[in-house]
Amino acid sequence: MTTTSGIGAELIARWLENAASLDGAADKTVDAYRRDLAGFFGFLTLHNGRPPAINDLKSLNLQDMRAWMAHERRRGVSARSLARSLSAVKSFFRWLAQVESFEPTAILATRAPKFQPKLPRPVAEDAAMQLIETVDLQHPEAWIAARDTAVVTLLYGCGLRISEALSLTCRDTPLPETLRISGKGGKQRLVPVIPAARHAVDRYLSLCPFAGQCDRPLFLGARGGQLSPRLIQKVMEQARLQLGLPASATPHALRHSFATHLLAAGGDLRTIQELLGHASLSTTQAYTAVDQARLMQVYRQSHPMAQ
Repeated sequence: MTTTSGIGAELIARWLENAASLDGAADKTVDAYRRDLAGFFGFLTLHNGRPPAINDLKSLNLQDMRAWMAHERRRGVSARSLARSLSAVKSFFRWLAQVESFEPTAILATRAPKFQPKLPRPVAEDAAMQLIETVDLQHPEAWIAARDTAVVTLLYGCGLRISEALSLTCRDTPLPETLRISGKGGKQRLVPVIPAARHAVDRYLSLCPFAGQCDRPLFLGARGGQLSPRLIQKVMEQARLQLGLPASATPHALRHSFATHLLAAGGDLRTIQELLGHASLSTTQAYTAVDQARLMQVYRQSHPMAQ
């Protein structure tokens, strides 16, 4: 693990505090920023033969940035990961330039490596329904099977992240027609709750042996503690193996499926963006590419001139 000391550690800590307070960055995002900047400062220490001072940071040029990127690629860092690290470095230097009053032109002008964005990998509509039905048969204890079914129904029926589903409390029940979800970075959104999801949660609660206080987690483990995401991942893994589905059929794939199937049914991107809680429309637009790929596959399989 890369560590940073001296002025670098102090500046990173100040910037991260600023980023978390101003942008509402999630803990995982802050940790990723910290690792990216620590790696960058570690390279500068090797590159210059000493830890960088403020003046060293102000005088960084395009050659320095290219040397860092070449160093990262030699270490086996992928183009995607390097692009993310460069984004963190640029954000840091925008902040530092304001604090220290200098122009970070060389850093901001550095181009990110090109890479092919990964498309979401949803499951087909019938496969999504089969997954939910199969999950309901996984556990011999009825209340645990109902619990797992309720969770995966929320993932597919409401487009929730697994962390969002497991953050629900008994205070949220009975589930209303519209649920307020706190997503990444504390950003809140309103999500319609389909009847199937409400019924699945009601069934789970009717079977759950643990009496519920309003502030306790809605979904509980076998001993009454908070349910681990790993248990839902294992249940999905067992279900996909039984159905012969690919390894990409994960809990998060159900969220992808929610968006892709809405889009295929005529949903507009802006609405789907709001339902998913995406900060940028460009993130949601990835589902357009998935839908286009599906249409092309149907075309190639069905059009007589494509045979």
